[in-house]
Amino acid sequence: MSQPVTSIRFPFAINDQLGRLAQENDYEEYIKQLIRQTLFTAQGERINRPDFGAGVKRLVFAPNSPATASLARTLIFQALTTWLGALIRTDDVQAEAAGERLNITIVYTILARQERRFLNLEVTV
Repeated sequence: MSQPVTSIRFPFAINDQLGRLAQENDYEEYIKQLIRQTLFTAQGERINRPDFGAGVKRLVFAPNSPATASLARTLIFQALTTWLGALIRTDDVQAEAAGERLNITIVYTILARQERRFLNLEVTV
């Protein structure tokens, strides 16, 4: 059964046809957007939630190594568990340093549907 959701689309956009904010109506896509927001928001970036975020973007300035990948894995798992724990269960986070890229794979379960999903991200460092 599909969860009804209407939220502002991320990244922020304007619906040209309606002349107002673009909305997201797909629950699975809504969850992916929340995950991306959590990963790429740096702690201290949101005024009313200074602890929010994983700060993956700041890893761009770190040497790409197994240690950086391990740090990314820990930051991501903690942030998703803390901030999205009511919506998803974070089953696994993998991060691998590959040349100038940090490949991230997140395995999660959407709790409202009990559906397991995967999200692959690439961060260039």
